[in-house]
Amino acid sequence: MTLAAGDRFSLALTADGSIVSWGAVPITPLVGPLWTGESLTPEGRGFTAIAAGESHALALKIDGSLVGWGKDIYGEVSPPDGNHFVAITAGWRHSLALKCDATIVGWGYNGFGQITPPDGNDFVAISAGWYHSLALRADGGLVAWGDNEHGQRDIPAGKGFVAIAAGSFHNLAVRSDGTIVGWGHNDYRQADAPEGHDVSQE
Repeated sequence: MTLAAGDRFSLALTADGSIVSWGAVPITPLVGPLWTGESLTPEGRGFTAIAAGESHALALKIDGSLVGWGKDIYGEVSPPDGNHFVAITAGWRHSLALKCDATIVGWGYNGFGQITPPDGNDFVAISAGWYHSLALRADGGLVAWGDNEHGQRDIPAGKGFVAIAAGSFHNLAVRSDGTIVGWGHNDYRQADAPEGHDVSQE
């Protein structure tokens, strides 16, 4: 089972490829209530990945196509057409997808350039923060784009990284030796990773 947590809602991808949601599910109108208890989760099976943003969600189908739902003020739940996607991530009001050719596409709010990825066809993982985005390259290097108010684009030097996660205004990355490095906003020491070499890479 795979889990994804948004602001006031949660998602689970079950073993049969269906999606379950609970909490205050985001809805699409620009006026009126922004949350509802009614599930707007896509029905059926055949989903392989899920992602939860602040108030929107994405799912990847087994055929490589995408579906989005939730609050859609900036088009964040309106993914591009096609069936050539292999991974997804959702930020505050923006979304990213990794294509099978190892390039990245973004949509939604772009006030800080967070949906405009760098050139390249060597990406293996993506993660969306509040106003910024993070990606892992095949050679183990990192790249970040978008807002840098808290240094969230000031990636650590070197390669050898194997996993990434973007928070609201900070980032984490796991090195091949299992150690964690963090950077960005650190008011609650959220970027001060614990020491150790036993972090799972999954």
